[in-house]
Amino acid sequence: MSNAAFGLPVGRGLLYLIVAGAAWGTAGAAASLVYRTSDLGPLALSFWRCAVGLLLLLAARLLRRPRVRPAATRPLGRRVRRAVVSGVGLAVFQTAYFAAVQATGLAVGTVVTLGAGPVLIALGARVTLGERLGRGGLAAVTGALVGLAILVLGSGGAAVRPAGVLLALLSAAGYCVLTLLTRWWGRHGDADASDTSVGAFAVTALCLLPFAVSEGLVPHTTDPARTLWLLAYIAAVPTALAYALYFAGAAVVRSATVSVIMLLEPVSAAVLAIVLLGEHLTAATLWGTLVMLGSVTGLACAEARGVAQEPVRA
Repeated sequence: MSNAAFGLPVGRGLLYLIVAGAAWGTAGAAASLVYRTSDLGPLALSFWRCAVGLLLLLAARLLRRPRVRPAATRPLGRRVRRAVVSGVGLAVFQTAYFAAVQATGLAVGTVVTLGAGPVLIALGARVTLGERLGRGGLAAVTGALVGLAILVLGSGGAAVRPAGVLLALLSAAGYCVLTLLTRWWGRHGDADASDTSVGAFAVTALCLLPFAVSEGLVPHTTDPARTLWLLAYIAAVPTALAYALYFAGAAVVRSATVSVIMLLEPVSAAVLAIVLLGEHLTAATLWGTLVMLGSVTGLACAEARGVAQEPVRA
């Protein structure tokens, strides 16, 4: 099961996306601990997340065995344009989400952003890439969105504010563009996970820098060692590692499947909150998690079966 244009087996791409989604879910808990130990704001945290993640990716590239890279033969202008588009999409996705959470709360901001993402991506993939979901795929997407709503809104107390909803939709649109373009580049053999991650982080960090400076770039903390350790973790695992895996997997897996698999983020965040932060397991958390995991598993299996049958149909 491999994508001829990109060379990465689709089965491995699915695994990359699952790991990336689970890693993204740990960022929220780590960020909450940063906020408890310092006065660092969300924009400054996003800047450091991308800036340090960029340094880690560059260091990893230097440590890898030298080899001929396909990207080296591509025109520089095309690579720069790709980095700019990816970076702006990532900046819009992250910044609009943080603003939505601030405007309308975590529950509604998360549901609208992550819920609208798969819908926009499925429609966009059908129009721009000709990818069909089918009845099984549509049922899986619907089930995942229902599970997300149960998981996040089940605790109640959510307030819906129009400005926050619009910001969440803007965040979902940025996520949609980023996913569809990554898939498009992968189809045409013009995707490299390392180059895409490095370029996106560089542009995103530059976009966020002025906002981070106005918010307060250097945190004040009574426990600098703990704050630095948490920032290093956020930059390394849910950023450098997770986004590199995301860009690699999104290049070979259908866009709608990518968007549903990445809904593992709130699942892993909920599990982490229960196991490590002492939050109580509610019926909404349990049922929402089970519905989402079932939908993700079904869609991933359907993706793998579909790719395995392609040589037979050919």
